Amino acid sequence: MSETTTSSQVPPGAGASAETNDYQAKHRAGSKALSAIMKPIRGYVLIARIVVMVSCVVALAPYIALTKLGAILLGDHVDHEALTHAANVVWMAFCLQAVLYVLALVITHIADIKLRNILQDRIIDRISKAPLAWFSSSSTGRVRKAIQDDTVQVHMLVAHAPVEQTAAVGIPLVLFVYAFVVDWRLGLLSIATFPMYALLQWVAMRDMGTKTAEMDDKLADISSSAIELTEGIHVVKNFGQTGKAHRRFTEACQEFARFYWDWCGPLIKASALSLSVISVAALMAINLGFGLLMAKAGWVGVTDVLTCSLIALVLPRTIEVLGNMAWGYQQAGNAALRLQDVLSIDQISHPDVSARIPDDMTVTFDDVSVSYHTPDGVVPALNHVNLTLRPGTVTALVGPSGSGKSTLATMLARFRDPDSGAVRIGGVDLKDLAQNDLYRLVSFVLQDSYMQRRPIRDVITLARPDATDAQVREAARAAQILDDIDALPKGFDTVLGEDTDFSGGQKQRLSIARAVLADAPILVLDEATAATDPDCEAEIQQALAGLARGRTVLAIGHHAESVAGADVICVMEKGCVAACGSAEELADQPYWARLAAGRHVEGTTR
Repeated sequence: MSETTTSSQVPPGAGASAETNDYQAKHRAGSKALSAIMKPIRGYVLIARIVVMVSCVVALAPYIALTKLGAILLGDHVDHEALTHAANVVWMAFCLQAVLYVLALVITHIADIKLRNILQDRIIDRISKAPLAWFSSSSTGRVRKAIQDDTVQVHMLVAHAPVEQTAAVGIPLVLFVYAFVVDWRLGLLSIATFPMYALLQWVAMRDMGTKTAEMDDKLADISSSAIELTEGIHVVKNFGQTGKAHRRFTEACQEFARFYWDWCGPLIKASALSLSVISVAALMAINLGFGLLMAKAGWVGVTDVLTCSLIALVLPRTIEVLGNMAWGYQQAGNAALRLQDVLSIDQISHPDVSARIPDDMTVTFDDVSVSYHTPDGVVPALNHVNLTLRPGTVTALVGPSGSGKSTLATMLARFRDPDSGAVRIGGVDLKDLAQNDLYRLVSFVLQDSYMQRRPIRDVITLARPDATDAQVREAARAAQILDDIDALPKGFDTVLGEDTDFSGGQKQRLSIARAVLADAPILVLDEATAATDPDCEAEIQQALAGLARGRTVLAIGHHAESVAGADVICVMEKGCVAACGSAEELADQPYWARLAAGRHVEGTTR
């Protein structure tokens, strides 16, 4: 009994403490990531800060002139020439300060453009070489936030923060020093309420970095669930599951609202109290009240009191801006962390020059194993698969959902590399082929036919931009899509997604036209007719039959009739090849028998 009780006990607050430590670690990691990302433009930022500091020194001129103006106006005789000179100094100082400030902003905006170009180029390069598994395992909302929103967050930090931060510190610092030059007692008076303000702010903001990191995670959850909801809304509406689909988004929003109120509720009171300490009324009451008493005692002049009182009004600006900048830096640190995650994803590297260009189009999967890493652990996708595809033959893969069909097929296009084993073409490992050489040998028509917002001609010529109009038309004819294109007012110049939108079957035939034009000797077909109606499927099958002729073909099928004519049919189960042979040879294989009989099989749709 005692042992059970002891082992089940959890120290109070242990979970919260661990979570807090996680967010503290994230905050520190964000600061390091931000420093690393800004490294290419540190020189620009340093120059901008120096220019701003010069403008801060220039900002002192109006206050010096104000002191002189007071002395002139309070004298027995007004010296109009000296008065005019002091006014000109004030005007020129303001103009010079504005010019220097704008120059500093120009420098930081140039730095921002440079950094954004560097980040976007690196992101595009990194993503273009990422394995397909990375995209499937990464939340769309988080990826979009990193690529789109986080570059904007870094923009604010680079283009504005260095200038505003330096000015916010530099101007009050210069003026504070000048207040002590005027009179040290007035200098101390100008910051009399600051220790109390700083103490209140420190108490209120001591966990700001940790809380900001936690807030960032909760906002990412909202973004992810919102995109998940909007992308699948047509499906959930059709099946009457709108309430369930909204639940995750609603719960994410409610969780954020609870967290934000629990965090910011007490801050509102503390902030109001601290701001009252440095309000205009409080500062003027203290500086003018005690200052005039000192002037009455003959310690200082009235002009000195007015000048230092105005300086006291400027000093709180430093704390306000620094507080906002600290918040901005914390958010930018989280953004930099996400950008760094994208920039550090694993890549599939290709050699610049192929070791050898194979002349034999025989494809071999040699003891290939692949696993996926999930939050629940490592999940095997392929288990020591051995398979040979002969030139001029069609090898079809069938099997239940999750059996490894798509993983195996897309490895031939090198969407990811095996954890062990090798995929070879004519005895040459895919890892030894340059990227251009690989995709001259392998083309593919996938289940999801994504089409960019481009003219139809550009969609078809993606693999061969130099193709002639006649070659493009012939490819479209072979893919059974030419009549549909010619029926459009702009023909091949029609922009998909703008001038018109094609159905799923039409997009599949465009993909086939693209593969026809590429004329690669090896073809991968990943359930190319899975989401089409029967009439469209017949046209696609006819186009695929022409495309496959004379090539080494690896096809994924979900209908027995669509793969029955394949030279070799491989049944996959749990990441392994369970059986291979012709339709007749597999007659007694349980999965194929059920599929051929037309009965429902897990992972298939009839």
